[in-house]
Amino acid sequence: MPYAILAFLIILVLIQAFLLWKARDDWRWFEIVPIIVTIILAVVFVFPVAGALKSRSAWHQLKEELDERLIKAENNFKELRDGDRNNPLSEDGVLPMSQKLAAIGIEAGRRWRGIRFENANFGGGQATIVLSKPAAESPDGDLANDADAGPRQPLIAQDMVVYGFSEGPGPNIDVPVPVDYLGEFNVVASTPDQLTLTPTGPLMPFQQNYIEQGNARSWSIYELLPLDGHVPFIAEGSAPDDNNVLGRIDDQLIGAILSKVDQQTRDIYLRDGGRSLPDDPPLTQWVQVKLLKNHSIIVDSPDQYGALEGGFFDGSGRAVDSRLQVGDKGEVKFAKDELLVVKKEAADALVAEGVAQSMNEYYLRPLNDYRFVLRRIRLRIAELQNRTKILNYEKEVLQQTIDATVKMLAEYQTDKLLLEQDFDQFETERKALETYSGELKLRSAAMKEKLIRLYRSNQTLENELQQIQKAIQNDVNALTSSR
Repeated sequence: MPYAILAFLIILVLIQAFLLWKARDDWRWFEIVPIIVTIILAVVFVFPVAGALKSRSAWHQLKEELDERLIKAENNFKELRDGDRNNPLSEDGVLPMSQKLAAIGIEAGRRWRGIRFENANFGGGQATIVLSKPAAESPDGDLANDADAGPRQPLIAQDMVVYGFSEGPGPNIDVPVPVDYLGEFNVVASTPDQLTLTPTGPLMPFQQNYIEQGNARSWSIYELLPLDGHVPFIAEGSAPDDNNVLGRIDDQLIGAILSKVDQQTRDIYLRDGGRSLPDDPPLTQWVQVKLLKNHSIIVDSPDQYGALEGGFFDGSGRAVDSRLQVGDKGEVKFAKDELLVVKKEAADALVAEGVAQSMNEYYLRPLNDYRFVLRRIRLRIAELQNRTKILNYEKEVLQQTIDATVKMLAEYQTDKLLLEQDFDQFETERKALETYSGELKLRSAAMKEKLIRLYRSNQTLENELQQIQKAIQNDVNALTSSR
């Protein structure tokens, strides 16, 4: 195509030259010269015009590509900002994630990350821990100069009660995250760059050893203890279904986080959101209900105060923190045919009122309130330590008794041998005496028989003597009477 255009232009110039040659007799020089100059300039300027057209074509093509990239970038920006618009439940966008992060921030309160451990002193009366804020760096790598930033505030307000965690690498994440709980502390001194903490109560032995041995080099300080939840343990991309109302539990995450606990505790987390079993505790039984008509529930408490003053909810479970209240009349409205997952008691009440019908029953683990759980664990550990001391004392007493018994057995072993020898001698003498007693019995029986025979003989002789005496007496009496 470019060669055809070039040939056409050459033919056009030749035709123009031929026409001028034919008109040489009729035209004057001042008429022919401008035409010749025009033809020369046209031929000369063809190449710049072609270059300009080519450049314009290239720039137009670049513009089209940039417009396509702009449209694609705008779509990507909207998708990154808002998430998947076709999926209202999508939380992949910056705005949904920001809202979710803001909700987590409300639950966690203020927090300070990357605090460096300097030293700790657990001797003497009150234990103290000194932490420092790492020096901030400017974008070009130099230390930032805060001289023009105005008066610097303390790192954390003095006399505030905070909670300390040691930082370390987390599962599937590159930035340090809290990994070990170090205890509850009171801020006794605070400057813009340094922090001095003291425990509000005796630390557990493993916590104190962990700090003293320098294992907690990087700290996270929290104003409030984090709240427990179901969502953090759901696998990414998982969706609720009939078998699990929350979605598939990330068993790898459970295994990584709860690697130091027993299998029974891990099973509680792995079963979270699954179907309920008949022997499940009442606190874990939740029911999915389908509303038969429009319904509303009041969720805001008439009392309002901050979470630090008494928690987020009142005794009936209604929100007292203004950041959690829905406002207006404090009601949450539900439409007909909407599915809800509520506790079994609430489901029974809705079914009894004819508002809803029961669909499926699920197992939801009770969430932990770490403010009370950690205190109960501390009290339980203290109780077990006291019990251990008592058992150790009883063990020492029992060991002393065992030692005394062993010593007594050793001391009386000789007596036992002597007694055994005496017993053997006694048995020999007893047998000899039994033999002698048997002989005496035989001799006594023989003598008894002999005496019986003698007694009978004596009786016979006595009878004979009596008869003789009687005969003599008769003879004497006869002689006497004859005279």
